[in-house]
Amino acid sequence: MQNLYKIAFLFLVGFSAQAQEVLTLEDAVKISLENNYDIKIAQNNLKIDETNNNLGTAGMLPSLTANFTNSNSQIDTKQTQAGGAVRELDGAKNMNLSYGVGLDWTIFDGMRMFSRREQLKVLEEQGKSELQSAILTKISDVYVTYFDLAQQQQMMASIDTAIVISNQRVATAKNRFTIGKASKLEVLNAQVDLNTDLSLLLKQKELYRITKIRMNELLVRDVQTDFKVNPEITVEQNLDFNELKTTAEKQNPQLQAQILTKKVADLNFKQVKGNRYPTVRLTSGYNFTRSEASLGFVTQSSGQGFVYGVSASMPIFNGFTQNRNEKVAKYQVENASLLLEQQKLSLTSQLATLFASYQTNLELVKVEEKNLEIAKQNLDITLAKFKIGTIATIEFRNAQQNFVEASVRYSNAQYVTKLSEINLKELAGTLKLN
Repeated sequence: MQNLYKIAFLFLVGFSAQAQEVLTLEDAVKISLENNYDIKIAQNNLKIDETNNNLGTAGMLPSLTANFTNSNSQIDTKQTQAGGAVRELDGAKNMNLSYGVGLDWTIFDGMRMFSRREQLKVLEEQGKSELQSAILTKISDVYVTYFDLAQQQQMMASIDTAIVISNQRVATAKNRFTIGKASKLEVLNAQVDLNTDLSLLLKQKELYRITKIRMNELLVRDVQTDFKVNPEITVEQNLDFNELKTTAEKQNPQLQAQILTKKVADLNFKQVKGNRYPTVRLTSGYNFTRSEASLGFVTQSSGQGFVYGVSASMPIFNGFTQNRNEKVAKYQVENASLLLEQQKLSLTSQLATLFASYQTNLELVKVEEKNLEIAKQNLDITLAKFKIGTIATIEFRNAQQNFVEASVRYSNAQYVTKLSEINLKELAGTLKLN
């Protein structure tokens, strides 16, 4: 039997030798984080939030404007002066020119500018949380797909072991038929079972290729890139629910994003309330003026100098719009609070559900591991009896299938347990490379 396992191992080596790349989990995550489109979009959105987070966007800085005006006219003009004299001029030309710089600065707006400033900081933090969420999601996708490939490689090794045994069975049946100790039916049955195993392997290889295409898509590279993965699946055995829950309350990206959404709603409510207070603005500038007229007491004038002033406005009544806006903003704060509590409850529920599955799957792995050992022993004994002709072919085939099924269940149990571990760490915000 040991020779069969060696042959299966050589199959895996030969199968992997065709690949051009040995893809480790570390490399897969690194490539995905560097190339993934969703992460790049989240990074750009964060840059937008960082760019917007400044005093100018909050409305706390003055605005400086350059102005230039040049107006001209050519009009047939008739003037009657106070003494009764009449003056007329066809095509009288008039010109007015002004230019300069003006400064406008809102120095008080009911504290709205300070709320906007704080809101911009929160939006930047929200962008960081969204980027972290995108990163965790992609790491999780890579983990899940990587260990799916590892599981499938194990399954192909188990199927190939069955094919090696089926080939031996066909050879034995032919030898027995040649010397007259077996019927043609035994040979045909052995060949049918061999073809069944080969068909199963082909289907599994097809699924394996499709999963590799999915992995290449996650890595944002040519989907036909060939590679192999490490077939081992190691599961962390000592995850603690209370630790996961405590960490998730501090690091879960979705929860943190909802907390920030609540802060944004609070700050928006402050800005709406700020509309009840007066707005005070300072204005100043330095202007140059020049005017010319063909007809009139003053035919030309010019001037330059500083202008300055202060203005204040305060809303008194606007059709109850202010009251309505405050009520809407208050409801938005209440909704944000409810969504935050809902998110906390949902997070706790997901953690509890996944942790229960994680514990059950850990026990299932142990059961399937013992079952695989028994199936191996049973196959060893059955194979030895088959070689000396003391067991029926159907019993041998059952032992062979039991071994393959036990191998598949063990691989699947490891994979499902690993999925529970990955999902728990993703919810806790701690999913990273060890």
